[in-house]
Amino acid sequence: MSQRTLGIVMHGITGRMGLNQHLIRSVAAIRAQGGVPLSDGSRVQLDPILVGRNAEKVEALAKTHGISRWTTDLDAAIANPDDTIFFDAATTQMRPELLEKAIATGKHIYCEKPIATDFAKALRICELADAKGVRHGVVQDKLFLPGLQKLKFLRDSGFFGRMLSVRGEFGYWVFEGDWGQAPQRPSWNYRSEDGGGMILDMVCHWRYVLDNLFGEVKAVSCLGATHIPARVDERGKSYPATADDSAYATFELEGGVIAHINMSWCVRVYRDDLVTFQVDGTHGSAVAGLTDCVMQARQGTPRPVWNPDQKQTHDFYADWQPVPETAVYDNGFKTQWEMFIRHVVEGAPYKYTLHEGAKGVQLVECALESWRERRWVDVPPLPLKAARAQAAE
Repeated sequence: MSQRTLGIVMHGITGRMGLNQHLIRSVAAIRAQGGVPLSDGSRVQLDPILVGRNAEKVEALAKTHGISRWTTDLDAAIANPDDTIFFDAATTQMRPELLEKAIATGKHIYCEKPIATDFAKALRICELADAKGVRHGVVQDKLFLPGLQKLKFLRDSGFFGRMLSVRGEFGYWVFEGDWGQAPQRPSWNYRSEDGGGMILDMVCHWRYVLDNLFGEVKAVSCLGATHIPARVDERGKSYPATADDSAYATFELEGGVIAHINMSWCVRVYRDDLVTFQVDGTHGSAVAGLTDCVMQARQGTPRPVWNPDQKQTHDFYADWQPVPETAVYDNGFKTQWEMFIRHVVEGAPYKYTLHEGAKGVQLVECALESWRERRWVDVPPLPLKAARAQAAE
């Protein structure tokens, strides 16, 4: 069996997501399995170079995961013509500039989202990548969660009939940093000047989830909030929280579907998972978390009677049936890495391009505009130049 090697510049792998999902569970796991299998029976093995500011930390990560190359010189890594792909999972504020540098050298681009902090910069990156002719992709990890894959199966099978509504609940309590309870998320997440904010962080996710599973987003009404005005940082110092830590958004989707998603770092979980989606349709409903999904068909729907003077004794949970485990689900980040690598190496179809990332940033700006002006905001198609490029793919 023939095998080739693909060089990848990996930037931002010392952060939580970059380390756990992209380095350990994706690239290192792909290397351990012998590379990515291609359609002709050959394989492509990955040869990453890890890039970070802290030499001691990056070197230790490289040794731990059996990677021979690492550096603190990001510019030199981007300039090296022997590496084919540039991957970025560092701060959103730096991303457009770094992607532009990598595109200029002809590198294919794969990155975390958001691809920028504003829509104009996101569109510019798309147009630069298209003009240079490089292949590009953006992480859309939640589409590959087992729970959402099961929802997709139900949708594709016609289970829901005509889809009516989607209700999402996302989040958990992030400790403020006092009372001796360390926060589970870094302090920059709660400072708008550093690129933090619930709407910027999560509405990009909801764009691709809604577009791909339930209907393209046509309009949004959003209210943001900073429920916790002050937090304690990693050094134990109190700081003002200038970014929104919660948001409550309603989306009008193509086909008349209405979606509402609550998202908050200030909510205590009383549900089956840290994120759940309930989908209701004329023929059936389903509720999915990260891994599990339950369904209730029209034929199995109970007939409740409202009586506030009598304690409810019906077990509504018992009326739901688990969606069977009919497939084996690999790590979603790893699955998308493999898809993108096949796209780069053999031109396999790939839809999760930087244009999809730009649509996420567009919805963020529409949601922020809605909050600021206290009104519904229509979400237009991508501007003509970007839309033409997307249609040609």
